[in-house]
Amino acid sequence: MPSPALTCYPMTDIRKAGPDDIEGLVACSTGLFAEDAGTRDPTLSQDWPRLHAADSFRAQLDDDSKLVLVADDGGAVVGHLTGSLGEPSDIRPIRVAMLVSMYVMASHRDAGVGARLVATFQEWAAAAGADRLAVSAYAANEGAIRFYRRHGFAPRTVLLERPA
Repeated sequence: MPSPALTCYPMTDIRKAGPDDIEGLVACSTGLFAEDAGTRDPTLSQDWPRLHAADSFRAQLDDDSKLVLVADDGGAVVGHLTGSLGEPSDIRPIRVAMLVSMYVMASHRDAGVGARLVATFQEWAAAAGADRLAVSAYAANEGAIRFYRRHGFAPRTVLLERPA
């Protein structure tokens, strides 16, 4: 028998974002900052989503090396994913697709929305000729790390930081 959560939102559509989605994207960004960065990184401005997210998302919509996806449930943005395609360089001669941020509203979690966002990101990266996929997560965000590991990501580096 399917999980009740999997049947709650069968109409949630994963699609590329457009200008009409900016308000929903800002709401998701605000939620991401409040739940993740805000509780794990005191050096980040909690005002960033309110002050800068709309302009940032607008700029990404027009950039072919960026991906902005929304999870749309009946016209409401209930999640998002942003990605970026990096070009090869002399030191790392491969193309890496970076999953920059992802958020699914609590009401739509455990229903496969995040998995579908990641799958769509993977399809975009493959079509763009990416050689590798990457994502970062806060070390203390064990749920995110488990989620990404389930989707084939594995630790490669550890960033250590301290006050100056």
